[in-house]
Amino acid sequence: MEDGFQLPDAKIAIVGLGLMGGSLALALKGKCTALYGIDSDHTTLKLALSKNIVDQVDTDPVKLLQQADLVILATPVLAIIEFIHQLPSLLQKPCILLDLGSTKKDILQAMANLPENFDAIGGHPICGKEKLGLENADANLFQNAPFVITPLERTTQRARNATEQIISVLGARLIEMDAEEHDRTLASTSHLPFLLSSALALSTPEEFAPFVGTGFRSTSRLAGTPSQMMMGVLKSNRENILNTIQTFCSSLNEITFALQKEEYTQLELLLNQSHTIYQSLVSNP
Repeated sequence: MEDGFQLPDAKIAIVGLGLMGGSLALALKGKCTALYGIDSDHTTLKLALSKNIVDQVDTDPVKLLQQADLVILATPVLAIIEFIHQLPSLLQKPCILLDLGSTKKDILQAMANLPENFDAIGGHPICGKEKLGLENADANLFQNAPFVITPLERTTQRARNATEQIISVLGARLIEMDAEEHDRTLASTSHLPFLLSSALALSTPEEFAPFVGTGFRSTSRLAGTPSQMMMGVLKSNRENILNTIQTFCSSLNEITFALQKEEYTQLELLLNQSHTIYQSLVSNP
């Protein structure tokens, strides 16, 4: 495999043309030599061709993978892991492999067991919508969003360069982390918020619908994410998520106790602390 990688000369196969894969294809269109789309859904592939999002499509990955020198996995986490296990029987030639999975530890463990012809690197663009599917894809989805990379020990400079060029074209911000740190962090900033939104929706009677305003909508928005997109995340990051739930419950208990005991000075102090922390969290780039 040559040392250099130039995105304009690359042939890229994207496995999974949903929101993330479709948005990636839209952003990469015209920035590389060829784009191939692989998806199990025939309707999605027809849409991708009709909108000229990719150059070729197929439900069978073998033919298109053979043409690619960079393969990007943009399916849900468990599907990514399953596909990685199948890759050695699908492709024997050298290629760079990048994934976009929302958790990294289990995916990197699967990547580490791949044959040497796969130059693998983990990735996770921290962006998205609760409305999924290719019809909601957006070329600007990654603009100014954090894009975490989690290299393996075996990851070459070529794979790093390829990923950095893609991130630059997307307009995203590169952050490098190890897989365990990534999963621990995202449990708090992504996976717990989804569960809190879900719990809020579960605890709100449906007859209250006429009184739902912007506050409820913004707080519960993530509950609109289809469960099949999150089950793999919750399974693969279970321990970290349970830890974040415990931390959240401790904070909620403090607020509950202050309200029960009518300790309004303490309650105001807690709310002021949360306000300060919120401002700090959302003001960081």
